[in-house]
Amino acid sequence: MKCNVGKIDRVVRAVIGIGALAYGITNSNIVVDVIGGIVLLTAILGWCPLYIPFKINTGCRSES
Repeated sequence: MKCNVGKIDRVVRAVIGIGALAYGITNSNIVVDVIGGIVLLTAILGWCPLYIPFKINTGCRSES
């Protein structure tokens, strides 16, 4: 897996993911928990599978 999520993108994803998880837990909403977990996981890994088909790279250095 190549890194395709930059630092700013990762921070934004982490904040959104934690917020979604907190909202889902407090309101017993499993769907929001799953979405928040996926967003948080992409922030932790630094890799987003949805970026691949669109060839998006938000700031990681290319591995050459």
